[in-house]
Amino acid sequence: MDISFTPSPDVAVILNALLDKFENRAKRGHVLREVNETEYAPCNTADVPRSIKINLTDLSLPTYFSQTDPEPRTIANQQLQILEQQGLLSLGWLSGEANHLLQSVALPKTEHGTRNPALSTVEGTQHELLFYLLSRKPIAGHRARMETLILAEKFRYSKEDWRARALDYTLRQLRAGKSPSPFSLTDSNLNPDLLAVLQALPALTTETPYRVFSVRVFNDSKRFEDLKPALVRLARRANPEWKSLTSEDLLRELNLVANPGYVHLAGNWELTDVNGQIISIDSFAPSVGFPAAQIASLQKITIRAESVLCIENLTSFHEFIRTNGTRGTDQVNRYTGKQPNNGTRPTQHAALCLMGNPSPSIRCLLRLIPEETPIYLWSDIDYGGFNILSQLRRQVNPRIQPYLMDISTFENYAYLSRPFTRGDIHNLKRLALHPVLEDVHPTIEHLLERGLKLEQEAIQI
Repeated sequence: MDISFTPSPDVAVILNALLDKFENRAKRGHVLREVNETEYAPCNTADVPRSIKINLTDLSLPTYFSQTDPEPRTIANQQLQILEQQGLLSLGWLSGEANHLLQSVALPKTEHGTRNPALSTVEGTQHELLFYLLSRKPIAGHRARMETLILAEKFRYSKEDWRARALDYTLRQLRAGKSPSPFSLTDSNLNPDLLAVLQALPALTTETPYRVFSVRVFNDSKRFEDLKPALVRLARRANPEWKSLTSEDLLRELNLVANPGYVHLAGNWELTDVNGQIISIDSFAPSVGFPAAQIASLQKITIRAESVLCIENLTSFHEFIRTNGTRGTDQVNRYTGKQPNNGTRPTQHAALCLMGNPSPSIRCLLRLIPEETPIYLWSDIDYGGFNILSQLRRQVNPRIQPYLMDISTFENYAYLSRPFTRGDIHNLKRLALHPVLEDVHPTIEHLLERGLKLEQEAIQI
């Protein structure tokens, strides 16, 4: 077939809409056959069972329905009629408006034919000339190129690496004819850029601002901003422990942050870096923000206190240190079974704010705390709080104990509690199966029976 015209703007919209529907239907119905261990191809099974039709009134056509200039409609009609004469389309005219005003355009039922190798098209269909006419590459071709691209990158990662699992999932989606999202079949720039981000992640040993990371990888401070949602989706899919994290917390797990962060510390901390320099923060009152990026340079921590109290939220952290030395410390003493020194002053307890889910920097700092120093966690009495306890016990120290996260505390403030959501119930039941939380199972079961949760801000200190 020889078609000499360039599709008008209206015809281009119509043909693209038809091919979109064709490819979406073919994608849902495609069966793939295995060529070898890494290559799959479409099977020539059943044809698309019925014609694909669109009504022109459903489309946003540039000029076809113009009331002032009939020429664009005349040109579109002529081009579409040529395609109908060649058996590529089927036209439906409005009643009484034949050859003047179209109601619908349809693709005929697919027929197998001879493939033209010169056209990068859908194999075995008569629609390949329409792809060629629009200079449009079929999804099948995009899938093959994406598979080749991902296979070339996959070798970089070990099987245990979450990035390898993410790429394996994408390959399975491609081979099953399903969506490879968050990779894209149509955005040619997204895929190599997202792969470049994955490759650059191991170099992030400390918290790195998004814009700094973006310049390092793309020499463009804004490019990573467009890729963040895709990276988050990919990471959640590959690592079950990250599914419940917010986007910000998940990116922080990868050492990516909007701006450099600080770890809020209070009490008698003595930090020693790799150069032997000792940083004492006891003189900073009521607290100090220590740069998270500097934690990687610490070699030793000395705590001149009875214990370390990790507090989930910043509000509760400030409330605790505001009363530290009076009611706040006395409460810790009572809860942990400690007594004042000789009855003359309350025992001091160092405090640290987790800022929600503990970041890699905070976990690194906690690992430097001497084994003989007890560590407590004060968090919300809900799924999020006990999930933090599970994470800290698995990744920092199995002896970390909960503080004010028991049944008695909950009942004392139950009038300030809030009802569970369906997600809360599901997540808490799943969390109760973790062996590291065996000692708090009674509290978790109590929450499930009550169907309530309690935020730590409700507790008076």
